[in-house]
Amino acid sequence: MKPLFATALLFSLALLATSADAIPDRPEKLQFPALKYEPPRAADYRVALKTGPIAYVVPDRELPLVNLVVYVRTGQYNEPPGKEGLASLTGSLLARGGIQSKSAEELEERLAFLAAGLNASIGDTQGSVSLNLLSKDLDEGLAILREALTAPRLQEDKLALFKQQTLQAMKQRNDDSADIEQRERRFLAYGENFFVNRHPTQASIESVTRADIESFHRRWFHPANFVVAVSGDFDRAAMTAKLEKLFADWPFSGAAAQPVPGDKKFAAPGLYLVGKDVNQGRVSLLLPGIRRDDPDYYAVEVMNDILGGGGFTSRIMNRVRSDEGLAYSAGTGFPGGVYYPLSFVAVFQSKSRTVAYATSLVVDEMKKIAAAPVTAEELETTKKSFIETFPGGFATKGQVAAALAQEEFTGRHAKEPEHFKNYRAKIAAVTAADVQRVAKKFLTPEKVVILIVGQKEEILKGHPNHPVKIESLAPRVVDVPLRDPLTMKP
Repeated sequence: MKPLFATALLFSLALLATSADAIPDRPEKLQFPALKYEPPRAADYRVALKTGPIAYVVPDRELPLVNLVVYVRTGQYNEPPGKEGLASLTGSLLARGGIQSKSAEELEERLAFLAAGLNASIGDTQGSVSLNLLSKDLDEGLAILREALTAPRLQEDKLALFKQQTLQAMKQRNDDSADIEQRERRFLAYGENFFVNRHPTQASIESVTRADIESFHRRWFHPANFVVAVSGDFDRAAMTAKLEKLFADWPFSGAAAQPVPGDKKFAAPGLYLVGKDVNQGRVSLLLPGIRRDDPDYYAVEVMNDILGGGGFTSRIMNRVRSDEGLAYSAGTGFPGGVYYPLSFVAVFQSKSRTVAYATSLVVDEMKKIAAAPVTAEELETTKKSFIETFPGGFATKGQVAAALAQEEFTGRHAKEPEHFKNYRAKIAAVTAADVQRVAKKFLTPEKVVILIVGQKEEILKGHPNHPVKIESLAPRVVDVPLRDPLTMKP
C-alpha cells in the first residue's frame, strides 16, 4: 500500500468513527439548528396602480411563465333576491362566453394554441379572473384578459348551456350524504336567511337573463374593486407599466364595493337528524365561533390542533379511531372568520349503531381539554407544527403574490400589516393556561348543535355494548326533512 493512500484511508476511517459517535441512537435525539426564516414583506411587492387597483408584483425568472389573478370585491351576497345563481353564471360566462373580438369557440381555440388558461369564478365573498401563459405571449394574453374584463361577449348559447348544467347538478343535491351534511351544517351554523344559504333554485336559474349578467358584471367589475396578484417571468417595472395599461380608460364606472353581511343566526342547541339510507352516519358537532381578529385566535388555533385538528397527534383522532376503532377519520376545525364569525365543527363518520357512542366520546374530549391543562408535550408538538410549517405557505412566488394579495383584499394588511412577521411569535407565546381558558370559553356543551345524516332507526337504537342513547346528548331531537333539490324547500 502506498504511504499517501494509507494516510488518506486512516484519515477517512477516523472521520467515520467520529461521525458514528456523533449519530444519536434515537431519532428524537437529533439536533437541528434553529430555523431562520423571514416571511415576505408586502412593501417589497406592493404597487398602488394609478388606474385604481393595488397590485402585488412578484418576479420569478425560474420558468418562462406568468400567472396573473384579478380578485374582485363582489360575491353571491350581491345577488338580487330571486336571482340566486347569477354570480356563478357570470363567472362562467366571463371565461367561457367569448369576448368582443372572438366568439366563445374562437377564444377557446386561441387559448389552446397559446397553451394559456383563462378562468373566472365568483364565490360567496370574492370573485376572481385568472390568466396563466408563457411569458412570450404576455401581451396577447393581457389583451384577451382586458376584453374578458371589459367586453365579454356573454354568448346566449353558452348561457343556456351553463343553466342546463346547473339544473342537472341541482337534481343530484340529495344523492350524496356528504353534500347534505355540508348544506345542513351551514343552515344550522348561520341561519336560513343568511346569504350563504340562499341557494340557486330552478326558478332562480331560469329567471337569469343575459341582461342580468351584463348588469352584474358592469356593476362590480371595475378597477376600484380589484386587487391583483401577478408572478412570473418579467421585469417588475415593465409589468407595472403593462398593468397600468390593462386597467386604463375603463369603459364603465360601476359601483363601490359593498360590505359582506354578517347577520347570521346560530341554531338552538339540540340534535338535528336527517334521514338518509346510507351505511354510515355522518356527524357534525357545531358551536359558535370567532373571527380571525379575535384576541383569542392564536390560542384557539393551538387548542383546536391538540383537540382534533392535528390529525394523528390529536386527541379526538386517537380516541375515536386509534383507541376505539369507530371511525376511519375524526377531527375538528375552528377557523377564524374574515367577515363574520365562523363555527367550530367536529366531524366523523361511524356505523349507524355506534354513532351515539362515538359522539359521546367527542363530547367527552371537548370537556376534558377544558377541565385540565394540556401536557407540555402536546403543547410543544402543536406549536412546533405551526411554526415550522409556516414557511411552506410561501414556497413559490405564486404563493407569495396570492398570500399578500389576499391580505390586501380582506383588509388585514391595513389593520395588521405585520401579521406574517408576528404570527410565529404569537403562536409560540400560547401557554397551557391559554389553551384551557379558550377551551372553557368556547367549547360549551350546553350550546352544542349535533347534526346527523343517516339511518334514523338504526342510529336511535345505539349499540348493545355501549349504553349511550343519542337522545341523551342533546336537550331535544329535531327531524330535518330532506329539501327538494330544485326548490330547496323542506
